[in-house]
Amino acid sequence: MATSSLSKRNSTPEPAPKFASFDEFWPYYLKAHSKPETRAMHMIGTTLGLLGVAGWLKTGRGRYLAAGITGSYASAWAGHFAFERNNPAAFENPLWSLEADLKMYGLWLTRGLEAEIRRVAGSKEKSPRQ
Repeated sequence: MATSSLSKRNSTPEPAPKFASFDEFWPYYLKAHSKPETRAMHMIGTTLGLLGVAGWLKTGRGRYLAAGITGSYASAWAGHFAFERNNPAAFENPLWSLEADLKMYGLWLTRGLEAEIRRVAGSKEKSPRQ
């Protein structure tokens, strides 16, 4: 019998690690986005979110903001569930997750994301989950 992709996820997720600073959180965030497909879904989602904010600021219509936020989270979370098979960091660290997502987006736009991933992966910092 075939198992569904959702059943392959860990049924009892590990408790989220605690972080004292964004600098501690950032490597964890990048590790949670290790697959290029997940990062691509985040880039789509962040773009949708920014377009929604821009539409709201230009028109004052809340539906643009709501659509942007909905599209942003739906895209990002779909990436986690479909490709990464982990829980989005936003569940436990919403503000640092937003900051990290914007940092990741900025690095992607400036073509610095792959170098940052290599830098963080090569660092000797121990992940809170290890």
